[in-house]
Amino acid sequence: MFTLQQITSAHALVKSGADFPAYIHDLKQLGVLQYETFVKDGHTTYFGADGYTIHSPSKYAVLKIAEKTNAAKFAIDLKAHQHGQSDYPTFCRQSAEAGVEKWVVNLDALTCTYFDLSGATIFTEAIPQ
Repeated sequence: MFTLQQITSAHALVKSGADFPAYIHDLKQLGVLQYETFVKDGHTTYFGADGYTIHSPSKYAVLKIAEKTNAAKFAIDLKAHQHGQSDYPTFCRQSAEAGVEKWVVNLDALTCTYFDLSGATIFTEAIPQ
């Protein structure tokens, strides 16, 4: 099974959203099936086969997640991040401001789904291969 150190090493290569597809490929090679990242502090739960899970620690000070979702603002910020126009901390702050509680990445389906505080889907996107 995969380790947090292996995941951390793969994530260290990510400088912007433009690097995301390569990161997903690396995680899939490690055996990660799905993960969910919580915007409030950056902690992530990784899921593997046979119920295997590991949790990363918080990555930054707690961010307040907006109670009202602004999907239009989030779409603009996401697109900018995917084109390398923001770093990860900036994207996380912008996501919190837009009401994103977490995102869930399914490595088999190659999708990333963003959720608000109520658990409603804000946006689902296909991950480029």
